[in-house]
Amino acid sequence: MLQVSSGKLQLKELLSETQQKGPGCSSLAYGALQELGPFRVHSDGKTLFRNRYAWNNAANVLFLESPAGVGFSYTNTTSDLEKPGDRNTASDNYIFLVNWLERFPEFKGRDLYIGGESYAGHYVPQLAHTILVHHPRSFLNLKGILIGNAVINDETDLMGMYDFFESHALISEDSLVQLKNNCDLKIESASVVMTEECAVVSDQIDMNTYYLDIYNIYAPLCRNSTLTRRPKRGTTVQNFDPCSDNYVQAYLNRHEVQVALHANGTRLPYEWMPCSSVIKKWNDSPTTVIPLIKEMMGKGLRVWVFSGDMDGRIPVTSTKYSLKKMNLTAKTAWHPWYLDGEVGGYTEEYKGKLTFATVRGAGHQVPSFQPKRSLSLFIHFLNDTSLPDTSRY
Repeated sequence: MLQVSSGKLQLKELLSETQQKGPGCSSLAYGALQELGPFRVHSDGKTLFRNRYAWNNAANVLFLESPAGVGFSYTNTTSDLEKPGDRNTASDNYIFLVNWLERFPEFKGRDLYIGGESYAGHYVPQLAHTILVHHPRSFLNLKGILIGNAVINDETDLMGMYDFFESHALISEDSLVQLKNNCDLKIESASVVMTEECAVVSDQIDMNTYYLDIYNIYAPLCRNSTLTRRPKRGTTVQNFDPCSDNYVQAYLNRHEVQVALHANGTRLPYEWMPCSSVIKKWNDSPTTVIPLIKEMMGKGLRVWVFSGDMDGRIPVTSTKYSLKKMNLTAKTAWHPWYLDGEVGGYTEEYKGKLTFATVRGAGHQVPSFQPKRSLSLFIHFLNDTSLPDTSRY
């Protein structure tokens, strides 16, 4: 399974100009060391503890940092950092995957699944499309894609975010009405000028949500990012530490860690960061990837879309609106799925091999907050089996 880099998005965007923290975030920072990888980093920034719900219990997982300038990925051509975008990323990711399989031919022909979260809602179907165009029948044995809290369709993503805010009592109903009446939520580019009325209500919404972790509206904030002399007592993988970003950054900037990882051999002129500080702009980003998702379905690929139900940035409402726009035909009714005798989330299956599932109690980075439930979902995805619909599981 290939996990491509994610992009964490800021709240203020799209109404006046696109200002994104991602695309440009690291698969090592999030996927590997805070979510689904075999280890997490202790609060000392030096030592690791095991994640018993790692996805590599079920599959070989390859974490890819892309594009160049993200994490330890680099380019020898400085101008490359001025022209990143969706098209270049898809092309580079494809070239990497082909070359990686040439380097490790024992993996050729094995079932391949591509997964990612957030802005990887673009990366994943775009890479899958590139594979289908260049290698429809080859050693790239693509079987399916998996995207979580994913950027899919700009208009529904944005509207779903604000509807989520109001439905979860983060903003008032009046603020939502004023937003819809005064702001252009159907923008096609970053050139739309924000009106004064829109700016007022947008600023009010930002103030209402400023002191929340918008990626998990019920999670505590990081109050003290200072590393500890010894690991915090009682650290477990099921109790996610909101300061984990800081621990991971300290860990991956340790010289001995980079040597052990065979990373940063080029001596990058900047320190490793969870989200890139050298990528300054993004050159192309389609407003929707719905046609690509439909292409995957038309080619018979397995498509699973999942949502942590406490994420406020690309919330479950956004994903539901995007799927509704696809005019899919339901195969099963909306119903709970179970794990350990509890509701793990809710799910619905559609004709064309698309499954949508929520993960109860999870934020934007689902495996961070619900590692066991996310592993269960991943195993059912790989096995092409429905999520359990009885509480015996």
